[in-house]
Amino acid sequence: MLSAIDHLGIAVPSLDDALALYRDQLGMRLVHRETISEQGVEAALLDVGDGHVELLEPLGEDSPVGRFLRRRGGGMHHVAYRVDSIDQALAACRAAGLRLIDERPRTGIRGSRVAFLHPASTGGVLTEIVQVSKGH
Repeated sequence: MLSAIDHLGIAVPSLDDALALYRDQLGMRLVHRETISEQGVEAALLDVGDGHVELLEPLGEDSPVGRFLRRRGGGMHHVAYRVDSIDQALAACRAAGLRLIDERPRTGIRGSRVAFLHPASTGGVLTEIVQVSKGH
């Protein structure tokens, strides 16, 4: 079902400051930046190997990433795995008894279809499954 690690999501208080580190100092190539209002974040996607690092700045303190930053500070937020079919992956996760945060996919960065699994059923790690949009 899971075909590859798609990205590591990292919560940051300032996207511009984080880009100064990841892009300018670590040499990762910025491939996309967008505001994802539905998820309450401004996100930047940087290439690293066959995957990505996704930097997430909250649009407000009451967004999920805003609450995460307030409780834990910046750092690793989630691990995202690529799937061929998010609908089949969600059905398989449901059948396996995993706790779903998203019963149906939502729109992620670059038009991808995404859904989150609750960390209580994935070893304490917030897990995202991603069906990448065509052309990405």
